[in-house]
Amino acid sequence: MALYSVAKKTHWLGVFLLFLSAILLLVATISAPVIKDISMLRVTLTNVTEIRNSSVSFGTFGYCVLDVPPIQTDQDWCGSRQIGYEPANIMSIIDHTPFSEMSAGFSDGLTRVMILHPIACALAFIAFCCSLGSGVIGSLIGAMVGLLAWILTLVSVAVDFSIWGTIKKHVNNDGSGSVAKYGPGIWVVLAALVTLFFGLIIVFFTCCAASREKKRANNAVKNEGYPAANDGYNNGYNSGVAAAPRKKKFGLF
Repeated sequence: MALYSVAKKTHWLGVFLLFLSAILLLVATISAPVIKDISMLRVTLTNVTEIRNSSVSFGTFGYCVLDVPPIQTDQDWCGSRQIGYEPANIMSIIDHTPFSEMSAGFSDGLTRVMILHPIACALAFIAFCCSLGSGVIGSLIGAMVGLLAWILTLVSVAVDFSIWGTIKKHVNNDGSGSVAKYGPGIWVVLAALVTLFFGLIIVFFTCCAASREKKRANNAVKNEGYPAANDGYNNGYNSGVAAAPRKKKFGLF
């Protein structure tokens, strides 16, 4: 039963990776304006002084302007939370960054697709729950749900780098002196893509391996002329001893 033991231990690694993926996608979901310091893209503006260093923090559902005037205060301002907004237009107003009509429409239109962040987060958590304690069938369902979450996360990564790569390129090349850098939000989505992939693969293959090993062991016992481990003989039906109630095991194993 060495394979069974290895599959059992490895399965929980896959379950943990699914949970970690959900947490990472949650971090991206609650980026600015929910949590202003978590950004998909951070633009440091040129109005730098000894006591002020203004920047724009773009997130999934909006943006924040950090350390805004007047000069003697330390204030942050965040826009409303919404599905889809206009980062190109915002940078044109704040920093006079020039965008072509095509570039602005492309980046602004794709921000609506970032709704996939919370959707993928929810699916990753459902996959985690299914794999955690629902047996072989539940783990298979968890792997399938995890696959769907991975596909949505893959789309999210492509969209995120398309949007913020366009904004970053224009800001850094407009000659204003402002500097745009990818924020932690975009990297956690990329990390979630990796952890989801390995998590669903591990859950799927360990589930299949454990099921196959159990069947092989039971068939080996039957072929030797003895009842299988869970039949009436070993539970006391043929020995005159009352059968002990079978304990329900938690999870796949």
